[in-house]
Amino acid sequence: MTGRETREERAERRLVHRAFERLTGRGGAPLLYAMMADTPVGILGLAAGASGLRRLEYTEGEDAFLAHLLALFPDRPVERSAALDAVRRELDRYFAGRDLSFATRVDLSDVTPFQQRVLRETAKVPAGHVLTYTEVATRAGRPRAARAAGNALHDNPVAIIVPCHRVLRGDGSLGGYGGGLAAKEWLLRHEGAIV
Repeated sequence: MTGRETREERAERRLVHRAFERLTGRGGAPLLYAMMADTPVGILGLAAGASGLRRLEYTEGEDAFLAHLLALFPDRPVERSAALDAVRRELDRYFAGRDLSFATRVDLSDVTPFQQRVLRETAKVPAGHVLTYTEVATRAGRPRAARAAGNALHDNPVAIIVPCHRVLRGDGSLGGYGGGLAAKEWLLRHEGAIV
């Protein structure tokens, strides 16, 4: 998920990483992050590692998102990067209604195997369609675990890309949503799932 860098930028990055590692004890590959402050559903923070997008979260702002990343990944350096511009462009196309699907690779290694199954099944729900929590739980192999499926969706680390907003209660009501019900309703209307 890294972009092209000049030789000088690579040298500067190595220097910063060595200094950061000496000062903090945090080493290894950095977690890259970017912000989207002007979306129709609020401020979004994005973070990616070498294996794909690890976080797409609703946030109050950059400071709050950065503090959250440092708490979640205490052993890794975290740095702002233009390497996430492709994901930002994909989200811009989505919000503009030009393309409601995503090709961004996601890394779900931070969640349990059951949560991964729930999120993978949710990722298969096309724009303009919805499932219930029970249907998602059934597709994930645990038909009686609707509440656990709901919790897995609430803890979705890559909102919108893995479209947990497309899952509703059995009675057709919105249920919950980590980004707030106004954002969930906007996303569903934007996709044509509700009028």
